[in-house]
Order: sequence, then structure tokens, then C-alpha cells
Amino acid sequence: MKLAITGKGGVGKTTLTALLAQVYADAGRDVLAMDADPSPCLAGALGFPAELRAQLHPIAEMDELIEERTGAKPGTVGGFFTLNPRVDDIPERFSVLHRGVRLLEMGSVDMGGSGCICPESAMLKTLFTHLLFRKDDVLLLDMYAGVEHLGRATVDFVDAMLVVVEPTRRSLGTAAQIKKLANDIGLTKLWLVGNKVRNADEAKFLEAETPGLPLLGYLPADLKVQEADRLGIPVYDHVVSLKEVVQKMSENLAGAIFEVK
Repeated sequence: MKLAITGKGGVGKTTLTALLAQVYADAGRDVLAMDADPSPCLAGALGFPAELRAQLHPIAEMDELIEERTGAKPGTVGGFFTLNPRVDDIPERFSVLHRGVRLLEMGSVDMGGSGCICPESAMLKTLFTHLLFRKDDVLLLDMYAGVEHLGRATVDFVDAMLVVVEPTRRSLGTAAQIKKLANDIGLTKLWLVGNKVRNADEAKFLEAETPGLPLLGYLPADLKVQEADRLGIPVYDHVVSLKEVVQKMSENLAGAIFEVK
């Protein structure tokens, strides 16, 4: 199963990714999670110990590796470099494993079809496509806001895109933009996930104002999420209410994907 998690900045994409990753890992699945945020924080949400987090470095910032694989120094524009560098060894070489979740930090450069043509972009595009073709049991992509960096290869290989929203019009507006961009490249397997929902009125608001996306479920607002971050422990362990909701959500998602297929 390959899932991309996206949405407006700050809505809780990383929290949902961490919860799903641990749910699948505890169920005995092989999980690879990719953090594509320019300020990666998935390791913290998963509760990776400091010694493992110290081993993580965003691939986009590995200048020597990028030059070795593409034949050009990062930051250069124009000239000649390899557009399809070797990346098959990167997931195992530069990821770390904790409690059944393997984590890789991608980093961020513009990977859109009309974005920069540079060694960093070529490296990440090739790596991203490679991850989609791998036969990992579960691949979770914690994406930067939007879907501009997704290409058409995503369409056939992502089982679902989860668009995380808060119960606000601004957040739902971003979800509508994401839906349009995703549909433009032929990606239609999208579900909405409400986060930080405090009461029934906010749940009803999301149901009434969804931009034509089916609602997969809601994560209730819980101050223990911030507490887990302060304490440096997994949100999965610290917030039992969210753990139970996401376990049910993963079951519903499997059923929904099966119906679409």
C-alpha cells in the first residue's frame, strides 16, 4: 500500500503519517516512511531516539552524493548532468529503523514538471519514482503542502492521497486546490481527513463544506499531541484516543481502496 499525505501547512500531516506508520508496523507490516518536508520532523513524531535522528540527513542536502550520482554540483543551472542517476541503494543506506518503521528524509527542492532543471531536482525526482516502484509493504509519503511536486508516475502507484484539513475555510480552500491539481494529473483516489476537530459542530462543518472529497474520518483535538512533542515521545504512545481512531481509519481506508479498484 502506498499512501501520500498532504494538506495545508500546520494541519497535522506529520502527526497522521506517524500514527499510520506505527499502526501498520504494529500490525506486522514492513513500513517505509518518507519525510519530504523542507523542515523534517517526522522522526520526532515517531519518537526516534536521538542517536538515530542524528544519522538522518535530507537527501536534497547531500551535495557530495548528488554530485557523485549526477555528475554536477548542486546549485548549478545548465550544463550536463545525469537526469536518471542511480538511487536504488539510497533507501537502505540513508534510512534508519525504529519500532518497525524505516524512515528516510527526502528534503525539498522544486520537483514539479515545470520546476528547476538542476542536479538536486533530478536526484529527487528519480528517487521519488524509485520509491513508488519499490515493493515495500507500506510506503507513506509525508508530503510538503500541495501536489505540485507530484508527477504522472504517481497516478498508477499511489493507492490513495489523504488530504488533511482543519475545520476552517482556509484549510478546506487548500484542499480544493490540491484536489484540482491532483485531478489535473489524473490522480482521483483522494480522501479527506479532518484533524483538530473539537466538537460535533466542527465535524458537521467539514461534512458540509468538503470540496467534493469523501471523508475518511476525524482526529479529535487533543492537547496531548503538543505534550508528546515537548516530552519527545511518540504521539502514538501518548495519545490513546488518536491511536484508536487511526487504527479504525486504516481499516476503513483498506475497504475504500478496494471499492475504488
